[in-house]
Amino acid sequence: MAINEKNILNRLYFVAGCMFIFAVLVVVKLVNIQFVHGNEYRDLAEQRTIQNVVIPANRGNVYSANGNLLATSVPKYDLRFDAITPSAKNFEKYIKPLSDSLAKFHGKTSSYFEKELRKARANKNRYFLLGRNLGYSNYIRIRNFPLLKMGAFKGGLIVEQKTKREHPMGEIAQRSIGYERFDDQGNVTRAGIDGAFGVQYLRGTDGRRLKQKIGKGQWKPIEDYDQIEPKDGYDLYTTIDVNIQDIAHHALLEQLEKYKADHGTVVVMETKTGEVKAISNLGRNQEGKYYERLNYAVGESHEPGSTFKLMALAVALEDKVIDTSTVVDTEKGRLTFYGKHVDDSHRGGYGKISVAKAFEVSSNTGIVKAIHNSYKDNPKKFVDGLYAMNLQNTLDLPIIGEGKPIIPDPRIKNNRWSGIALEWMAFGYGVSFTPLQTLTFYNAIANNGEMVKPRFLKEVKEFGNTIESFDKEVINQKICSPETVSKLQKLLKNVVEKDHGTGNGLYSENFSMAGKTGTCQKDYRDKEKLNYISSFVGYFPAENPKYSCIVVIHEPDKSVGYYGADVSGPVFKKIAQKIYTDTPIVDEVQDLEVQDVAIKSNYDNYFDTAQKYKTIMPDLSGMPAMDAITLLENIGMKVKIIGSGKVKKQSVSKGTKLNSKQTIVLELS
Repeated sequence: MAINEKNILNRLYFVAGCMFIFAVLVVVKLVNIQFVHGNEYRDLAEQRTIQNVVIPANRGNVYSANGNLLATSVPKYDLRFDAITPSAKNFEKYIKPLSDSLAKFHGKTSSYFEKELRKARANKNRYFLLGRNLGYSNYIRIRNFPLLKMGAFKGGLIVEQKTKREHPMGEIAQRSIGYERFDDQGNVTRAGIDGAFGVQYLRGTDGRRLKQKIGKGQWKPIEDYDQIEPKDGYDLYTTIDVNIQDIAHHALLEQLEKYKADHGTVVVMETKTGEVKAISNLGRNQEGKYYERLNYAVGESHEPGSTFKLMALAVALEDKVIDTSTVVDTEKGRLTFYGKHVDDSHRGGYGKISVAKAFEVSSNTGIVKAIHNSYKDNPKKFVDGLYAMNLQNTLDLPIIGEGKPIIPDPRIKNNRWSGIALEWMAFGYGVSFTPLQTLTFYNAIANNGEMVKPRFLKEVKEFGNTIESFDKEVINQKICSPETVSKLQKLLKNVVEKDHGTGNGLYSENFSMAGKTGTCQKDYRDKEKLNYISSFVGYFPAENPKYSCIVVIHEPDKSVGYYGADVSGPVFKKIAQKIYTDTPIVDEVQDLEVQDVAIKSNYDNYFDTAQKYKTIMPDLSGMPAMDAITLLENIGMKVKIIGSGKVKKQSVSKGTKLNSKQTIVLELS
């Protein structure tokens, strides 16, 4: 009996000892958790229940040069209801008027919402959806509904704000205006002006807000305010003119549809400043509709064809190896180099013609013959001439994705140089440029030799205050001599003159233009895939250029037409014509105050005379028409004007006594 009791007692001691050891271990673990890893576990628990959520800043707006909104960030709101937060008293007091308000807003019955709200409270739903993707006015309206207007703590209102980028002009220039987009993997795509300047100016600084996990992957704001307020981005004022943009877009779209082309681009640039006033890039989808698919003007480098002939002649004229009067033999419209043929579109050629005429009619054989004869023994000199005009360089545009120019060079291996490279370059094959790079060269010719960088921004502003402004950037102050520029300007004008060049069908008596047509074969190595690129590039008015413009249309339906003069030329003319009629070419009235000393002296002498002898005819020679008319009308004379400018001849000699209301005829020059 004693032995059994002793065994039981030993077992009890053993169990008690195990329990004691277990208790000690528990205490040790608790101490370890509390004092050794306590902060770590508390942080982990907090991270799983509380998050510091990023509040994206509103992206700055993008405006046109004349203040029209091109892109803006519009706030959108998701509103939800925490059915647990309101007290039982407030919930019962306001559930009926709240249901009435929601019913009126959503167009459903009040009983439906009362039932749903009670179900949400019974199920302890802390994230009941009241409205999704709401505009600001609707957000304010719901926020002031009964119960909800008591706020987050008493009313249970949960507000989640996000921003959506919108383009008020719709699809017009949407790709050129651009965007910044992130995919699910965090990869970013930045296109156009918005993408180019987003990080530096538009993005702003994000804010922060604490949210608490309330179950089922749902998070609720802890406070009814932000811990760190987001700072909105700056606003961009671009060089885009919405009137010219609209003209360019619709002119291009109409022609693309007419010729069933694959895609096309048009750019309008201000000659003196390089400001891009319009840029449209339209590509066709599978349904045959056109939209802003890619920025072809900036990113698509291609063989320019005949529009490159201007660059080729610029080098030769500058080197003085030819003149515009130099005669070349087109040899019945075909030349052969190493078994490869250069053909004129005009069968039989043009016979022996001047270089100027060869350019006007876009004779491939004429231009190639001139360049071949001048540089066949030293092709490097021709390439160096192109380099001197900066044609080998990109424009270093802020817009992402600019295509690189390609110019074959005999000194560089694997650079497209061959035995026929020189001749093929002469009429625009083997070389490659983007439309905007080609336009920049033509704009330099219009600008009397000064090459300016295309520019998309005028100012950066915050709340109307200028943060940064942008002026014109000069790439090359003088790409060639004034003499060469003058000759090239004459060639470009003759292309569009009546009964002259390939662009004579664009001639208008009402306004002058200058430019060059281009028809380039595409995919010509495979005859089954052979297509065309139709181009026209130039400027207007021809005498005092205000704007330069390029139109490039890829793969027009060959059965409808493919020559540059027919496909792209009309787009250029329509843009020029519309700008002439809809947009003032002269931005401001010039100062009419006469600064010339002789004229000022004459005016002063007349004024003194007119004070004494109100009926004596003064000498108006050399006086601006406006001043002359004012003087004569002030003494009661009628005036008839012939011509414009300054007074060259007057019908009544100076010093002659005038009769009342006598008509004076002024001839101006």
